[in-house]
Amino acid sequence: MTYSADMSLTEPTIIGALSPSRAGDFMTCPLLYRFRVIDRLPEPPSPAAVRGTMVHSVLERLYDLPAPARTVAAAQELLEPQWHRLLAEDPAYGGMFADDREQAQWLAQAGSMLERYFTLEDPTCLEPAERELYVEAVLDNGLMLRGYIDRLDVAPTGEVRVVDYKTGSAPGPAFEAKALFQMKFYALTLWRLHGSVPRLLQLMYLGGGGEVLRYAPDEADLRATERKVQALWTAIERAMETGEWPPRPSRLCDWCSYQELCPQFGGTPPPLPGRQPGDTVRSTRRTSRAATDEL
Repeated sequence: MTYSADMSLTEPTIIGALSPSRAGDFMTCPLLYRFRVIDRLPEPPSPAAVRGTMVHSVLERLYDLPAPARTVAAAQELLEPQWHRLLAEDPAYGGMFADDREQAQWLAQAGSMLERYFTLEDPTCLEPAERELYVEAVLDNGLMLRGYIDRLDVAPTGEVRVVDYKTGSAPGPAFEAKALFQMKFYALTLWRLHGSVPRLLQLMYLGGGGEVLRYAPDEADLRATERKVQALWTAIERAMETGEWPPRPSRLCDWCSYQELCPQFGGTPPPLPGRQPGDTVRSTRRTSRAATDEL
């Protein structure tokens, strides 16, 4: 399902679009953003990312079942069909594994994450208002915010809880702010759409020992997030104008698919493609969440 702001005569011209995943890319490394958004270079499938997509799909479909039927066993039964569905959509996923044993271990890890989910909340007591909800809103400066929200819970009183599943481990205290940026991005989008601030943001980490991170935003939080997003877009526009997309070395480089093209590793980026009107809008638009999106 999709929520989007109503069009009106006074709506600003859209200057570009940004999702929390791509905003995170630019903050992590401007060159990574360029490779993914401007050059649109393909990346080999990542077992961790594909597993995250699969677990998200299972949790989405779990709530199609009647409340009493939402059990660990039911979730496990959904796992293999979702894997076959993903494999049918992209047969390249089958090449992620050296043999059947490695694939079985990977599926077992996904199963453990689903079991961990049931230790964090009881799905038989919940009736989400929305699942895998696509939202978009246009800020006053014309920047469109868009993204997919894993789950939206609405209380009888109308209060909204935004829930996001993560298949990694919970971050340490020093990295919580970075993890919450995605959630504040969603909250800002919903606020601009409906005029009310979500009551609670909830990150559910299914890796490690399992953990829930909760945060109650206010208008000041979301105004600060809006300023940050607008500043990010200004920096992206500047990079587009100058053609300067510097790498930003970090520990995340170890997992980057583009090392061969990165100057930090002795590589040379390809020539920049010519820009076409609307490129920055089209490059962030998808009909479904990709395995490279934040999970």
